[in-house]
Amino acid sequence: MNPLTLRDISRFVGGALHDIADADLTVSGPVVIDSRKVESGSLFAALRGEHMDGHRFARPAVAAGAACVLAERPVGVPAVVVPDVQRALGDLARHTLARLPAARVVAVTGSSGKTSTKDLLAQVLAAHDTTVATPLSYNNEIGLPLSVLQADERTRFLVLEMGARGVGEIAHLTRIAAPEIAVVTNVGTAHIGAFGGAEAIRTGKGELVEALPLGGLAVLNADDRAVLSMRCRTAAPTLTYGTGHADMRATDVRTDRCGRAVFTLRHRGQEAAVRMQLHGAHHAVNAAAAAAVATAVGMDLREVAEALAAARRLTPGRMEVLERADGVTVVNDAFNANPDSMRAALAALVSMAGDRRTVAVLGEMRELGEQAPRHHTALGRRAAEAGVTQVIAVGGADAARVSEAAEQAGAGAARVSDGHAARVLLDTLVRAGDVVLFKGSHAVGLEDTAQQFAADGAPPEGRPS
Repeated sequence: MNPLTLRDISRFVGGALHDIADADLTVSGPVVIDSRKVESGSLFAALRGEHMDGHRFARPAVAAGAACVLAERPVGVPAVVVPDVQRALGDLARHTLARLPAARVVAVTGSSGKTSTKDLLAQVLAAHDTTVATPLSYNNEIGLPLSVLQADERTRFLVLEMGARGVGEIAHLTRIAAPEIAVVTNVGTAHIGAFGGAEAIRTGKGELVEALPLGGLAVLNADDRAVLSMRCRTAAPTLTYGTGHADMRATDVRTDRCGRAVFTLRHRGQEAAVRMQLHGAHHAVNAAAAAAVATAVGMDLREVAEALAAARRLTPGRMEVLERADGVTVVNDAFNANPDSMRAALAALVSMAGDRRTVAVLGEMRELGEQAPRHHTALGRRAAEAGVTQVIAVGGADAARVSEAAEQAGAGAARVSDGHAARVLLDTLVRAGDVVLFKGSHAVGLEDTAQQFAADGAPPEGRPS
């Protein structure tokens, strides 16, 4: 964020200055919501959560170097007091972005693949000009403003991931950061219970393209009919990508011996071969999305291909591959899960393994509502049909459906209650050469289980593949 005076901040957010001797004091550091991340000159936003009140950390934040606190009541240290800190954070981001006319906002949404696509976009566009992107999966009403506030006058591309659990949420995010380019990866079943149905998901995701100006650009996945239908929801031009009939095509998609995506990009009579460092054939479509945006802003296709080939995994828990010292390969893709991402992860697991044994530790998929039983049964069957040797389902009744369906379809299967029980069972099942996938909804907690299991048989610092 460009330096701002406390006077400016209070004006942007409609706040009142308290315990401030000099309204022209400048906030020159980052905006943070964790007092442990305060740097000299920071603005500390004292958010109130279900279990924690940030106001308790106002004094420690200022003692650590924060110039001011964004708060909902006077806290005895320099503060801009507002009725709602979360809303003020969004207002501050919106006003700050308005002062950065050179920053082009590229927004990404979708039921799955949006974080991976965002990470690829960030790296490809950074090869062209100064780029700031959403860290990790900071894609909600708190994370998005924090991402925007990382930009400054040097920023030329601001790549923002926009997530939602209901209709209207993406529209709210676009009012904070209006997109110039909108990318929609797919319309699937993630959060279908929270949304209230498939049609509501399509409506919610389409809010992104509706926010485009006439001179904007909608970048749509031509492999997904629901996404392609969004062309009629914007007056902006459309650019399509995918593996079939599309403006930017990923063709001849395969994986190498290590399960990394290999393909050819084709666009307007040009083509470029790409060999990625990322595991899973599904990354070819994500790469095509990034390539479509990159060529639209002026990058040459071969320059794009080189950037894609150099791209690495940025977000933990997304197809993170570790080789244990005992010869077991661990695939940590446990940050989150839905039926579509489960399908991609299972395909990647089998591709990476070749003729080796495979073990899939599958946590329950949450927020699927009344469709949960059907999707978990299908998951177990799909794992067996994909050729997974052993399925370990983690959780309650839905996990039982996964294991039962997998066993009926011919795979070895078991259900355990939690990640600890999964690790105990793995110790009796896994042997050198096996490839073990961990995937489940974030609430199941398999990320930690995967990391612990990788460390069990690894040297002090596991070797990333």
